[in-house]
Amino acid sequence: MRFHPLSVLSALAFAPLSGLATHFESHWDDLREKHTWNSIPENWQNMGHPPADTTIDLHIALKAKNENALIDALIEVSSPGHPKHGEHLSREEVAELVAPPSDVLELANAWLEHHGVHPSTISTKHGGSWLTLMGVPVSRANELLRASYQLYQHVETNDTVLRTLSYRLPAALVEHVQNVAPTTHFGFPRTPRQEPLMHRGRATTEQTKVLGGEPGTVLSSRDQDVTPSSLRSFYKTSRYVPLAAGWNMLGVAGYNDDWPSPDDLRHFMNHYRFDATDATYRLVQIKGGGYSPNNPTNEANVNIQYTSAIAYPTTNIFYSTGGSETVGDPFINWLNHVLGLLSVPQTVSTPYGMPEHTVPPDYATHVCNLFAQLGARGVSVLFSTGNDGVGRGNCLVQDSSGNSRVQFTPNFPSTCAYGPWVTSVGGTTGYNPEIAASLSGGGFSVHFPRPSYQNNVVPTFLLNLGGQYDGLYNPGGRGVPDIALQAMNFPIVFKNELWEVSGTSASTPTAAGIISLLNDYRISNGRPPLGFLNVLLYGICLEGLNDITSGSNPGCNTDGFSAVPGWDPVTGLGSLDFERLVAILSRW
Repeated sequence: MRFHPLSVLSALAFAPLSGLATHFESHWDDLREKHTWNSIPENWQNMGHPPADTTIDLHIALKAKNENALIDALIEVSSPGHPKHGEHLSREEVAELVAPPSDVLELANAWLEHHGVHPSTISTKHGGSWLTLMGVPVSRANELLRASYQLYQHVETNDTVLRTLSYRLPAALVEHVQNVAPTTHFGFPRTPRQEPLMHRGRATTEQTKVLGGEPGTVLSSRDQDVTPSSLRSFYKTSRYVPLAAGWNMLGVAGYNDDWPSPDDLRHFMNHYRFDATDATYRLVQIKGGGYSPNNPTNEANVNIQYTSAIAYPTTNIFYSTGGSETVGDPFINWLNHVLGLLSVPQTVSTPYGMPEHTVPPDYATHVCNLFAQLGARGVSVLFSTGNDGVGRGNCLVQDSSGNSRVQFTPNFPSTCAYGPWVTSVGGTTGYNPEIAASLSGGGFSVHFPRPSYQNNVVPTFLLNLGGQYDGLYNPGGRGVPDIALQAMNFPIVFKNELWEVSGTSASTPTAAGIISLLNDYRISNGRPPLGFLNVLLYGICLEGLNDITSGSNPGCNTDGFSAVPGWDPVTGLGSLDFERLVAILSRW
């Protein structure tokens, strides 16, 4: 435990925390900076102060009494050969591992009480590591955090958020708090910028024979549609019949008023998966998440249509998650809900993200640690790496001094975290050979260091890269993606019309569908689900992947990185071969 080097704290450095709440009552105004932006983050504009009666929900994340306990447990249950491999933890076991010291929880509650936050408005979850303050007046939030909450609007999307450019915490607490949200994190989860939708016509049953999807179809050129049957044939899942559909679940996360249409899903299956026309999904609405099935989005449709088409009849759950200027951060709202469940989906597809440099480090660490909790409970979480190659536009970012420089910009949370705790999915195109899709996001994290299991593959790539792009990326950072699958020319049904989409928001649900089938195989044979994937992918499952050795991901006015033999920051380790992976996993 670290103490702030104030004289008052130094004097108590070796004293128990019990009773510190009373001692520090007169020191609550001794504040220390937690995070500050030097200027308004890019693409946001200040819209002024909110109305006087505005309230906000605040989430306070406290650090665990043993910050390594969860990480150690996750690595143990995820590592083949370890005695605890596959012994995923329960909700209560995870909560115990992440619980803060009881005296720190007492201290935090005393601080809140000092500022007039009534205990009845505080919800304590996840072993006390997560305090949620409901309906806090903005004036009180400003006093509590020495903040200046104002309304900000995104110049491109018109999203409006209630945020502050800085916040502070009492010196007695600052080292014990991981993050407070929403504060200085401005970004909303965004789907990758897709290639423009291409209209294909009405989704009438008379078009089925023309628009394809016949069983056994495979890709023969880079210009043909990538239908579910071609994906199932190419990645070798077409002969597998799921047997654990009643126990195995596949979650699809939706944000920003994204939700699918059951009618579009039915029409899609009538075209492209004739044996699955009764496919459906279960809808869960979280924190104000909406649902109007007659007004779906193409993003939600491509997700649910391809997870369903690959993994049918596996149970699909679509999470419509809210997030606004007052009800908090969408990622945290979703994680708070799922981590509170007794039974969690074994696989989750999340094709959302944001440029990592726009995310405060304390927020990023907090969110990634929450995904680590899911991994410890046996959940395989997949995130897309985006559709901007190594970065969008000229890639000018501001450093801590406010100076601008060019920097490759990978997407968060695909860069999560110390482990990292999610599997990132890039894009490919073509068949025989499969090559990198030029839009495939990839690169190296600035926030998070390279995980140990990448040490066998990433240094080889960097050695061969030589000095190219020195200064534009962090060679010691976590490399993304981990894997890559088909990302171009996906037909979907959208409002009863046939369209074509491209992007890693298509490759990610495809990958999630295949992983869900692997989980089905494991569960139906009395074995635990895969859980956190990356230790497996970089280890025993490496021989079950198709290496991609050509193509590149240009961006930032450069040619980007190139796909090469072995791992690369365009296609990762390659694409999935279901049958080879089943053969490997049958031995574990």
